[in-house]
Amino acid sequence: MAREMTGGCQCGSVRYTVLVEDDDAYLCHCRMCQRATGGVFAALKQVSRTALRWTTREPDRRASSPIASRGFCRHCGTPLTYEGNGADQLDLTAGSFDDAGRLRPTGHFGVESRHAAWRDTAGLPEKRTDELPHIVGKWMETSGKLPD
Repeated sequence: MAREMTGGCQCGSVRYTVLVEDDDAYLCHCRMCQRATGGVFAALKQVSRTALRWTTREPDRRASSPIASRGFCRHCGTPLTYEGNGADQLDLTAGSFDDAGRLRPTGHFGVESRHAAWRDTAGLPEKRTDELPHIVGKWMETSGKLPD
């Protein structure tokens, strides 16, 4: 059963509502996604174009290759979409969803460019943001609170 999810960019200039059929997302390791997001992979959720509604304004778009464009916020730079030319579906960046924790990766794409060192990070040491005094101090000094 379809349910509505919301999301947008970091600064809030671009917001969306989308009907999703499931929680399935995927990781794309291709060099285009690595460069477009600045990460070692892009986490993406494929949706129907007709299920997506931009509620503030549409993102700006850049032709990232001869076959696709990518949507982003011109104010804060948040990557928001991968849009294949002429496709009925597009991909929203998983991190742009307000409730990104609902999404779960179900596959890998572009594995020819996957970086082996990033394959399994489960055993690495972990720290919460509120355990880093220098970061907490900067947030408290500038805004009086930690970010959501």
